[in-house]
Amino acid sequence: MNPTDRSRQLAFQQTLLSARRTMVMSEILKIALDSFRASKLRFALTALGMVIGTASVILVVTIGLTGKQFILNEIQKIGTNSVELEYSGGGSSGAENVPYNDFLTRDDEKAVVAQLPGVVYSSPVLEMHDRISFGGGVVKDTLVLGVSPQYRFIRNLLMPVGRFLDETDDAAHLKVAVVTEPFAHERFGSSDAAVGQNFEISGIPFTIIGVFKESVDDFGESEIADQTILIPYSVARYFTGTENVKQIYFSMRSMEEVPDASKEIERIVSGRHRPNSVYKATNLKELLTMAARISDILTAVLVLVAAVTLAVGGVGIMNIMLATVRSRIREIGIRKALGATRREIKLQFLAEAVIISLTGGIVGTLLGLAVPMSVRLFTDYLLPVDYRSVIIALAAAILVGVVFGTVPATRAALLDPVESLKYE
Repeated sequence: MNPTDRSRQLAFQQTLLSARRTMVMSEILKIALDSFRASKLRFALTALGMVIGTASVILVVTIGLTGKQFILNEIQKIGTNSVELEYSGGGSSGAENVPYNDFLTRDDEKAVVAQLPGVVYSSPVLEMHDRISFGGGVVKDTLVLGVSPQYRFIRNLLMPVGRFLDETDDAAHLKVAVVTEPFAHERFGSSDAAVGQNFEISGIPFTIIGVFKESVDDFGESEIADQTILIPYSVARYFTGTENVKQIYFSMRSMEEVPDASKEIERIVSGRHRPNSVYKATNLKELLTMAARISDILTAVLVLVAAVTLAVGGVGIMNIMLATVRSRIREIGIRKALGATRREIKLQFLAEAVIISLTGGIVGTLLGLAVPMSVRLFTDYLLPVDYRSVIIALAAAILVGVVFGTVPATRAALLDPVESLKYE
């Protein structure tokens, strides 16, 4: 036989083998479907474990993403685009090496704004602790902060009543103020009653024009306390008699610019002061990243817990398939007597296990997606859906079918055909 004929014969044999495999697989699927039709209730109850497991995986991922989105949104309300610059110490007065306080000034703010194009808003924070007088001689120690009108946008402050300080107030040095909600409720009984009221700082009268609150409770971690009054920076500086400020806030166009902007702000300001002076620019980028990482870890842990349900469903599939093998021993013997190989018998029962598992996985996936989709459709809440969880859930369903279907399929394949034919 010449090489050409031999190659043709090999190609023909491979074609026959491929056709036989196709016929075997179609026959296996047909037998599996016939088996399911004969035992619909058993098939449905077996698949139920996978339905619950895959639905749990998708719902857990949805819940995890929803929690992550909520946490990140709450942190962003504090101002994730903002950079806080403050003086950390250091500095000396020359050859004598005498310690010297090299505080920030309003000129530092102007220099950063001029040299850093990404800055959208900026505001100094001038802190004062003065005695506040109300009408009848009542005196109270209260935190007073001198800020610019842009401070509201940097800190995402809300104004339930009245208005915030504006450019006119700052330019004209008007004696106006906005107060926190706790301050308004304690002094005047309500926010509405506070607007229009007068008080004195060191004998100088001020008028309350608005009541503000933070977008999210920061549990006292910001410069704003419960009893806080905000006044124009141009007015506050006359009480301190200095241009020095405690902090300067900058708000960038996007959160992605914040890390580089923090370094650039430190460089610009350090270049304007004594060599040994230390200035620190901080932001919430790291906090946001850490919160996202923690949320992802918690979601992964919950998914692993939900995966236990898939394992339980897999054990159910294995038990049912073992019972199926026992009830069909005579059928297995007949098939082997007619020429079915061990591989074909094993594939038959393995295919049945995978079909049960995958069918349950598909139904569970649809149910798992139905919940967030229904919430989106009938409410204003947009629950996040990660479609990768669908792929993971279906892949896990197939894997469970293969893993837990292997034992009963192998047992069926190893049955002796003679003993199987005699089995009653």
